[in-house]
Formats: sequence, structure tokens, C-alpha cells
Amino acid sequence: MTREELDILLSDEVRQAVRENINRDSLAVALDRHIPHAGVVATQVKYLTRARAKLPSYVEAGCILPSLQFEQSSSEQCASVKRCSGARVLDMTCGLGVDSLYLSRRFREVVAVERDEITAEIARENFRRLGVDNVEVVCADSAEYLLQYGDRFDWIYADPDRRSSEGRKMVRMEDCSPDMVALLPEIRRRNLHLAVKLSPLFDVDEARRLFGDVTVEVVSLGGECKEVMVYCDGKESRRIATAIDRSGKREEFSAEWDAERGLNGGEFDGDYRYLGVADVALQKARLTALAVGDRCDVWSHNGFVFAAEPIDNLPIRWYEIVSCEEYSPRQLRRQFKGQRIEILKRDFPLSTAEICRACGIREGGEHRMAFTKIGAKYLAILLK
Repeated sequence: MTREELDILLSDEVRQAVRENINRDSLAVALDRHIPHAGVVATQVKYLTRARAKLPSYVEAGCILPSLQFEQSSSEQCASVKRCSGARVLDMTCGLGVDSLYLSRRFREVVAVERDEITAEIARENFRRLGVDNVEVVCADSAEYLLQYGDRFDWIYADPDRRSSEGRKMVRMEDCSPDMVALLPEIRRRNLHLAVKLSPLFDVDEARRLFGDVTVEVVSLGGECKEVMVYCDGKESRRIATAIDRSGKREEFSAEWDAERGLNGGEFDGDYRYLGVADVALQKARLTALAVGDRCDVWSHNGFVFAAEPIDNLPIRWYEIVSCEEYSPRQLRRQFKGQRIEILKRDFPLSTAEICRACGIREGGEHRMAFTKIGAKYLAILLK
């Protein structure tokens, strides 16, 4: 966002225009000659409309939403799942300020560092509109600020920028900005607690390799992995899976880091009534087998769960098994050719499109089938 656009958005005239047109189609707003600075107003209407599920507090307060910062920001539901609290926290990566907003409810004071001057000013204005008075936004280089003022805080929080200057997505922590791996010795020298948000693609074992004894939490929203949080606070090392559905309901399972339950190494006999699909948070945290214990059978951390009866109070979707047969494209073609099948797939070597071509079926919802490989067996499981 440019300085000129921000000045326009800060004017009372345009702020009122945004409020009055919030429920209109953004294209219609852009073409309305009676609206002052219609293009700028239309852009805000578009992003405020898109933000209703992701950032409801920002929408209600009529906050300013720059496009790039909106796309990169946390959702409020994920930001609310933070396991740190105390007196003072340094947020090294303010951006739109969503994480700082929720940190402000757990800490007496929050200092949020943002290196871009316009973004910093937008964050200050949004906190004012949100009625938040314990967040100070500082425009500075966050690594330099940490080295100069880090002793003032008991927690450091960071969501490193995972895009290069060319816009490529970065996964390795050492390539992100700020480089929290490089700053880790200084943070430990000052006896500071650290919370770092990592890419959803990040491997939990790699987090332990980089940061040592940590608690790692995998957070999913609506069945999609959204973030991997690392907490270095000197407490016991744990793995946590937190699944949030679209209504905001939260289910959680945790275990000490080295706790293990062995995967089933025996043959699959097919004598099960239910198939379970573990939430991606359980899978990515490698907690599925531990969560179900000896009540179910699991052959793979990423595979399906098989049980005589479904288990409640875990983020697992259960389906009743109608039949379980070895995968045979010829037989499936005879039985389901031309029909629409909802396909669930785990540890199966063929893509969904390849299954559809081989079996003469289409993706859809008339029936539901699960495809998996256990040991040497390729299985096609019809579900109710």
C-alpha cells in the first residue's frame, strides 16, 4: 500500500464510504461515480468481505486491510491458540498484527516490531480501532531491536517471513527472515523464552533438531494444517495436535516427545467395522497411534485408522465399512462404471485421477470409497 492510499483510507470521508458500502459487490463500488476514491474504497470492501471468517474482529472494527498483509496474516482462530503468557513479549514480525492482538490478551505489554513504515502505521491505526492499548508498534529491524533491547522481555515471538525477495516460498528456517536459528544462541544467552511459528510444511523432527528440547504444536483449521508452533521455554518436551473446526470447536491430543506406540506390523485381515481419517494435525505430529492406543489398528502415521467401534473426543472422522476388498480395477469398473465416487486415499501409489481412469468412475458423492496400501495389499474399501 502506498502512502497516498493510506492517507486516503485514513480520511473520515473514505472511512464512512467503506462502512456504507461494506455489503455491496466490490466491482459495483469501484464503478460508482458517487463514491469518493471509489477504487480505494472498493479494494477495502473486497478484503473486508473476504476477512469475515478469517478476521472477524478486524471486520467489526472496520480495520484497514492491505492485500499482501491480509494474505500472509494468521486467522484469528489460529492466533488464539498460543501457549505463552507473561509480563512482556516482543513480537518480532508484526505485519497486520493478528498474532500481536492475541498476545495482548496473554501479556501485560506487547512490543510489535515491523520494518515497513506504512505497514507499521496501519498496525497502529488498527490497534486503535480495535481498542487495544497495550501494544506498542515499533518500526525497526527486528533482529537489531532484539540485540539492543531483548533483556526487557521474558518471551520472544516470531513468525518469520517465508518468502524470498523474488516471492519464492521458503521452507528452511535458515532462509527465512528473521533467521531465528542464527538468533537462537543470543536468545538463550539472555534466558528468554521463545515461540516461533513455522511453515505448515515443516517437519516436527526437524524442529527438534534445530531448537533442541521443545514443545511442538501442529494446528489445523477445517482439516487443513495451518501452522507448526515451536515453544522453547525450558519445560518438558511435548508434541501437541490441535484441530479446530469451522465452528471454532477445538480438539487436542498431546504426549511427551519420546512417547511412542508402535504401528501395527502384522497382516491386515479386514475384520473391522469402522475406518477413521485422523485430522492432519494428529498425522503431522505423528500422534495418531498414541491417541487411539490399543483400541484401534494403525499401520502408518499418515494412514487410515481401523476399529471395531469409533472413538469419541479425538479429531478423527469415522465411516462405517460396507465392504473391504483387494483393489481390482476390473471389478470396480464392473460395479461402479460411470458412477460418482467420493475418494479417500492414504498410502496408495495412484493419484485420484489415475484411480478414476482405471476404474471408469468419476469424482463425486454418490458413493464413498477409501483406497490404501497395507503391507503388500492394495485395498478398496466401500464406506457408508
